[in-house]
Amino acid sequence: MRLLFVSPYLPSLIRVRPYNFLKALVNRGNAVTLMALQPPGDEGEALPELRRLCEAVHVIPHSKTQTLMNAARALPTRYPIQAAYSRSSGFARAAQEVLARGRFDAAHIEHLRGAVLAESLSGLPTVYDSVDSISLLFGKVLQDAPSLKSRLIAMLDLERTRRFEGTLTQRFNQVTVTSEADRNALIELGSDGRRITTIPNGVDLDYFHPQPLERDPLRLVFTGKMSYHANVAAVEDLVQKIMPLVWAQQPDVRLYIVGKDPTPAVQALGHTKGVIVTGSVPDLRPHLAQAAVAVSTVRYGVGIQNKVLEAMAMQTPVVCSAQASSALKTQNGRDLLVGDTPEAIARHILELLASADLRQAVGLAGRQYVENCHSWDSAAARLEALYTAAS
Repeated sequence: MRLLFVSPYLPSLIRVRPYNFLKALVNRGNAVTLMALQPPGDEGEALPELRRLCEAVHVIPHSKTQTLMNAARALPTRYPIQAAYSRSSGFARAAQEVLARGRFDAAHIEHLRGAVLAESLSGLPTVYDSVDSISLLFGKVLQDAPSLKSRLIAMLDLERTRRFEGTLTQRFNQVTVTSEADRNALIELGSDGRRITTIPNGVDLDYFHPQPLERDPLRLVFTGKMSYHANVAAVEDLVQKIMPLVWAQQPDVRLYIVGKDPTPAVQALGHTKGVIVTGSVPDLRPHLAQAAVAVSTVRYGVGIQNKVLEAMAMQTPVVCSAQASSALKTQNGRDLLVGDTPEAIARHILELLASADLRQAVGLAGRQYVENCHSWDSAAARLEALYTAAS
């Protein structure tokens, strides 16, 4: 198939879902043209690989001034500010040129921030990857986010986003999400469930694989983009509520918080004895490979936690909150260990630290689970069926 892949940002190893969809679609023999905005701070580190994969790549700069103007214009309307963020006359011009030069079977539209870009595609059949229900996320942010700024943004955009997500199947031929909870949320808002398909995230099993590095039996790791409010809340819970219970019995345990753009609040956690905040790292895999346990204490969120899948793929045993595993079909106690209180999570961490055999068993089971259930190739095959249905 000839596909036009439209994204409000450049896919990369951090923006896992669109990046791996692209790779898998190309590997399956599809010809893909990528059109992506490049917002402020997006360094385009994956551009060389994207240009190698795609038939063509069109990058449209998207300035901070433009995003602020878009937000201001959307404010007095009923249109979601998160969707208005990506409105771009430059994209519209580029799309007109691309469509004039070539024929496409379908367009893939990425995320709520990319939804507005579909207006420039002149009736091309569309598959919209909502990824998550953003209104479901905003509801959880209002309830649980520690940041006043995050709660205010959610409050401002929640009702607008609910209205928009209730009309997704009127705007797009097919819609995808990562989990059944997100699908059900969209249906409750009014979108047609017959045209909403759940396609879980995969994991790159060739990239994230066990490495011959010695594991430190007293090392824990938390991974993620550390400017994201849900990750900030998660590590605050981890350091302030869970680790004191671990340190009471294992005072030499060290926690590594690994991920780019740590906020001042996250950096401050690095002053706690036994906590190391790394900031951005060139390669996440050695940090997972050397840890005895990967911890994901996500308090709120939607969709699938990629950090959990990546750790499992590396055979690193995972301890997580119920929220972090809610979209997975894992078996607690076999594939990973799940706790719903700080005490339960701390107990699971200590159980794993005390037993090399248990760590090995959970790590092996976790790898087997992602091999069986989270292949990007199978996800891409399901996308291809949706592109055909949309045409």
